[in-house]
Amino acid sequence: MVIKVFLASSSGSTAIKKKQQDVLGFLEALKVEYAPLDIACNVDNRTWMRENVPVEKKPTNGIPLPPQIFNEESYCGDYETFFDAKEDNSVYAFLGLPPPPGSKKATAEEVAQEEDEEAKEEEELRQLEDEEEEVAEVGESEEEEDE
Repeated sequence: MVIKVFLASSSGSTAIKKKQQDVLGFLEALKVEYAPLDIACNVDNRTWMRENVPVEKKPTNGIPLPPQIFNEESYCGDYETFFDAKEDNSVYAFLGLPPPPGSKKATAEEVAQEEDEEAKEEEELRQLEDEEEEVAEVGESEEEEDE
């Protein structure tokens, strides 16, 4: 899976440039593989981005501004939703990626999975013990009948 980040290389807006740099810098820091796609020089990129941003996420003028972030064909969000995910420490979920091994979220998931497995094993042991008790009771009752 490649994260697509739609950017404007020749934007006159310093705010847009800062937002783009923030997104790219953070993805690089996390070592997330991404593809920067320029909408200023490539009409196909611009058209694709505009067509694939969901209607409810488009601004009132109808033209979404960069940066816009996608996981392959799936829309992740714009800078504001990226920033919110960054603040909540949920960037991997925002991007639709699994957390890296050893991260707090991954560790919590691993612990939960181990607990589930332990609970299943305990249940299986209880069932075996119950079956053994039933067999032992049947054996005892047969011995009593023989006497």
